[in-house]
Amino acid sequence: MFRGKVDRVVRRRETRVQESSGIGKAAAARHGDAPGTPRHMRFRKHPLWLKISAGAVSVLLLAGVAFAAYWFIRLQLNITKAPLNAGAQKTEGDANDAKDRLQILILGSDTRDGKNSKYGSADDSTGYGHSDVMMLLDISADNKRVSIISFPRDLLVDVPECTDQTTHKSYPARSGEMINAAMAEAGIGCAVDTVNKLTGLEIDHFMMADFNAVKELSNTVGGVSVCISDAVYDPDSGLRLPKGTSQVKGEQALSFLRTRHAFGDGSDLGRIQAQQGFLSSLARKVKDDGTLGNPQKLLSIADVITQNLTVDEGLANVQSLLTISSRLKDIDLSKVAFVAVPNRPAAADPNRLELMQPQASQLFAAMRANLDLTKPGATSTPTASPTATASTPATTAPVTKTPATLPYDKSLQPVTVADGSGVPEHAQELVAALVKAGFTQGSQFAADPTAKTAVYYAAGFEDVANDVAKLFGIPASQVEASTAVNGVQLYAGSDFTSGLKFGTASVPDNVVNQTAGDVKCQTANPALIVP
Repeated sequence: MFRGKVDRVVRRRETRVQESSGIGKAAAARHGDAPGTPRHMRFRKHPLWLKISAGAVSVLLLAGVAFAAYWFIRLQLNITKAPLNAGAQKTEGDANDAKDRLQILILGSDTRDGKNSKYGSADDSTGYGHSDVMMLLDISADNKRVSIISFPRDLLVDVPECTDQTTHKSYPARSGEMINAAMAEAGIGCAVDTVNKLTGLEIDHFMMADFNAVKELSNTVGGVSVCISDAVYDPDSGLRLPKGTSQVKGEQALSFLRTRHAFGDGSDLGRIQAQQGFLSSLARKVKDDGTLGNPQKLLSIADVITQNLTVDEGLANVQSLLTISSRLKDIDLSKVAFVAVPNRPAAADPNRLELMQPQASQLFAAMRANLDLTKPGATSTPTASPTATASTPATTAPVTKTPATLPYDKSLQPVTVADGSGVPEHAQELVAALVKAGFTQGSQFAADPTAKTAVYYAAGFEDVANDVAKLFGIPASQVEASTAVNGVQLYAGSDFTSGLKFGTASVPDNVVNQTAGDVKCQTANPALIVP
């Protein structure tokens, strides 16, 4: 009986082994394993084509990583950086390069060392050199608008106190200084601080390129198309062009951008228009060629530019530069506006320029309000009044006008405009608006600078003050009684430098010279036209 049980157990074990062996053999057959192949060797063989494909993919991945690493390191090593500011304190947080509104100051350096030595001696550009070109690139947050504001290099401005961030040497504030000299002592950061002070904006980045960058870039894109009304030759810059359209690159492109006498009346204003025309043509070419969407072309341009570029620390990485480039690739060229800061010959020196007011203040206010400069007359919504404390009323001569009663005669009311904004032309506009509204006794005078606009009134003139405030949209909270004034006084501050409605900004007429979509021929200077 016991032996019978043992036999049955043995037979069951043999059956399990055979079944297991059959399954193993079938599985081995399906996977190409020969009978008798050890268990740990089964299921490990792969077709030859799969091995070759996997190897090829691995090689390509390694090559791609190596290629990307090569270009990243190469471009990164090309970049030279410098501090963004020269002592001015930022009041805004750092902008997100991918999605925020960006303001980038673009500078052309006149340094004559290294590759630029052929254009003069080192004595021609002392210290950090002068900015041969100064433009403010303003990119809207939605990437639908770009404004490029040119500052004439002869423009007289106030330069704030600046500290060289390398030597820590400080330089005092200066008035009536040419804007192209702002960076000569304390570096590029001082040019940034100067433009911030002038415009009321806060620049996010800067890029400074030298002469060689222009030559190499124009060569890399295969030349830039420019147009001129007549054949011209400028012996100073070496520019020689026939009438009509030409392709310029290398030295000729640099001469076109540098010439000061070949266009317009031979002043820096003609030069600015030629530079804007060149950049418009370059933008059209880059867009038509699909350069910003072509990695190979973009890398070639990036290599050329970064070899001749100085940027701020926040922009001193390849990713930031590529991010900003990608934001511009799909923009409508009709929304790329080229603007020159409104200017006129300076009263102190007709060979220099000063801001033309009130147009310049209107432009800066429109930029601060982020208005579309291609829409003349576009107006912002009123903004909240600043928290700055208003100055005390400016004293005026006694008047003998009768206090207002209801109803009152506007033509008899003593209303004055105290200019504490530093823009007397705007005060004239305010007086003209008062006269037009019936306050024919309106007048103006210069007053101490103040940050906040207010309307002050003497006893018996509260109703007149309220009407004056209403005329200009000044909040009731900024209308105050005062024993220091006679009648009514509108004390205009730096928060009211343009327009006739307080807290609003509007785009000045004819402020845009051209857009990138416009094809314009430059007018040759008659003195340099050749047969």
